[in-house]
Amino acid sequence: MRVPTLLALVAGTTLALAAFSPVSHAQPAPRAAAGSAPAGGAAPVAQAADLPIRRITLYRSGVASFERRGLVQDDVLIQLRFKTDQINDILKSMVVLDLSRGKGRVDGISYASREPLDRRLASFGVDLSDNPTLPAMLTRLRGSGVTLALPEGNLSGTIIGTEMRAQAMGNAQQPISVPFLNVLTPTGIRSVSLYDIRGAKLDDAALADELAKALAALAEHRADRTKTVDIHLSGEDAREIVVAYVQESPVWKTSYRLVLPDAPQTGPGDSASPADRFTLQGWAIVENTTDEDWTNVGLSLVSGRPVSFRMDLYEPLYLDRPELAVPTEAGALARAYDGGEEAAAELAEVDAAPGRSLQSRGRRDEAFSMGAPVAPAPAAGRAAEMLDKRLSSGEMADYAGAGVGRGVETGEVFQFEISHPVTVERQRSAMLLITNTGIDGRRVSIYNAADNPAHPMRGVRVTNSTGAPLMPGPIAVYDAGTYAGDAVVSHVPAGDDRLLAYAVDLDVRAETTSRPTQELQKFRIAGGLLESSTLVTSRTIYAMSNKDTQRPRTILIEHPKMDGWELVGPAKPAETTADTLRFSLDVPAGKAASLDLAFRRVERQTFAIVSFDLTRLAAYARQGKVSDAVVAAVRDAAKRQSDINALTQRLSALETERREIGEDQSRVRQNIGSIDRTNELYSRYMKKLNDQETRLEAIENDLAQTRAAQEKAQRDLATFIASLNVE
Repeated sequence: MRVPTLLALVAGTTLALAAFSPVSHAQPAPRAAAGSAPAGGAAPVAQAADLPIRRITLYRSGVASFERRGLVQDDVLIQLRFKTDQINDILKSMVVLDLSRGKGRVDGISYASREPLDRRLASFGVDLSDNPTLPAMLTRLRGSGVTLALPEGNLSGTIIGTEMRAQAMGNAQQPISVPFLNVLTPTGIRSVSLYDIRGAKLDDAALADELAKALAALAEHRADRTKTVDIHLSGEDAREIVVAYVQESPVWKTSYRLVLPDAPQTGPGDSASPADRFTLQGWAIVENTTDEDWTNVGLSLVSGRPVSFRMDLYEPLYLDRPELAVPTEAGALARAYDGGEEAAAELAEVDAAPGRSLQSRGRRDEAFSMGAPVAPAPAAGRAAEMLDKRLSSGEMADYAGAGVGRGVETGEVFQFEISHPVTVERQRSAMLLITNTGIDGRRVSIYNAADNPAHPMRGVRVTNSTGAPLMPGPIAVYDAGTYAGDAVVSHVPAGDDRLLAYAVDLDVRAETTSRPTQELQKFRIAGGLLESSTLVTSRTIYAMSNKDTQRPRTILIEHPKMDGWELVGPAKPAETTADTLRFSLDVPAGKAASLDLAFRRVERQTFAIVSFDLTRLAAYARQGKVSDAVVAAVRDAAKRQSDINALTQRLSALETERREIGEDQSRVRQNIGSIDRTNELYSRYMKKLNDQETRLEAIENDLAQTRAAQEKAQRDLATFIASLNVE
């Protein structure tokens, strides 16, 4: 059976441990920082509304910089509230400035400490840090007076401890462990089953209060979602105060609209259109996830990504220190020492990571055209007329007016400054126009057989001529005043080019044909190896058929880049990427065109000279692929190898003969043992053995000579082959 925890037993049996209702304690007044107003009069308290947010800078690294600015009078305490999980960023980055030039000072910043929960709980008279069971908690209360409510009445005594006993319960087949509380009473020691206790009360009021405080600390920790940061200021008269800090914030995002002009109507014989001028409209998406409205704030959007990290500065940090025994020594005689100096030992050191300050360097403003709000809706009497009108590219491109913002280069990063005050309510998001300007570009179609083998993609090549970097984001493309598709752009520095594809070009039909060929070039001998060179050609034909009889096409064909291959032929790539070669093909309206690409490389293969087929080599020689010198060298090597093979066969034959003689001698010796020495057959056997011994001696001499000849021939062949280099 599971021993009930303290909370479970309280809920199930309404156990009233020492009047467990939390005791109400008055919160202490905030303690003034060093140098704050004297005790004679408390400084007035200013809230966040008295120091409103004036400027916000959003970064793409997940943080935002907030600047509060306002006037204060004399000594004042400014209270700002933050979410608990934001306190670490505040402690890492907050800056407080008094701009009065000597009329005031910043006395300090204070905030409620956040001691680790388990350490706080362990500091109370009753330790609840490890969520103890009721028996474990009662064991920790040994020696404390307690009054127990039992079925037969109340029992008062002093807690001795707890123990587990085996006891039969109900219909259980085997005894189970039951917790018992041992209590010293005026009549003796009593053991009480915890399952019989209906309630308990600690007689020590101070101890009961400690338990209540521990439970209150648990409840406070769960509700600890916001913290107040107090800024203590002292001075005279009215002064301007600036408070700046960095805290976590959603990354601001970008969304673009690319407006293409009406495509010119051309005849079937016209070539593709030249470079054009598009209109790019950029919107920034910002989100206010704070609990405070951004009202008429100056907003900057930084394209850079400063280094930002999180560090737990809020949680008190304790170091484990070794516990040493008290040193004791036997008595010693007194001794006088000479004077000297001793360096104090540093027991522990905690290094904080260095902070990062952002220093603003000179700003170089760049001309940056911005958009204006959309014109008001037409009068009701013109509704029918408006239904018959379509939005044209010219109207969209002419969308401009009073400047909304400007691009500013600050230090080494670029930022967009919204020139008018911005208001974003708490927990709301907003889209802000940051650019509406012309951009250089050209209509193209982009073909990649791996993406779509049948049709290229409609697209544009744009040059970032805005003078500002383009942030990553989606692009909605409008052609002739009509939505044409979506594209996506990565980070584009000023002056850089990008290809954007936004729709499938169904008016152009593509067909790809591949024709690989191989042609043996020649044989040669290099480093003792026979090497063949084969010219491998990979030919790909891209055929494009333009079914649009009004508009020509410029098609950028992407061909995979192949390492080790050389491009041959008149076609040259317009540009290259890490993985592809891009070729430009102009296709007139209503006509077809093709691009013929040929790539080649030489593949080499090596063979052992002595193992190559001479008949096959002779056939290549008749085709002019092998020189006579190579054939002669291979034939000479083959002759030498043939001589070695003959010697090898001779050795094998001698070894076989020697083995057969040995087997026959074994048979003869076995037969001799059963024959009389005077028998004629005995004499025959002895003569045969004598002749075989003579032959064995000759075989041994022959084997030695043949082995020597074979080894010499092999050395000569190796020397001959190693020195061969024949073209």
